[in-house]
Amino acid sequence: MTHLPDPRRKRLLFRSWHRGTREADLILGSFADEHLAAFDEAQLDRYEALLDRPDPEIFDWLTGREAPPAECDHDVTRMLLAFRYTPRPT
Repeated sequence: MTHLPDPRRKRLLFRSWHRGTREADLILGSFADEHLAAFDEAQLDRYEALLDRPDPEIFDWLTGREAPPAECDHDVTRMLLAFRYTPRPT
């Protein structure tokens, strides 16, 4: 897991890894590990709002069943949709 000194980033990383379903934890947690440290404040705001969405809604976007609504159609969502989870070596 990524070490982040900023309390806000730490909180967002924790929320990403503790969603309630293992699938969401793996996808959003891995995404946060890879991208969170480089996000600017505006991207952090957008990612935080994204984490407020329910997992089933995010999964519908990831699987292509539904397109993200206009308020979620931004760079962070597009990065998430383009992200490909790869398991870490054990």
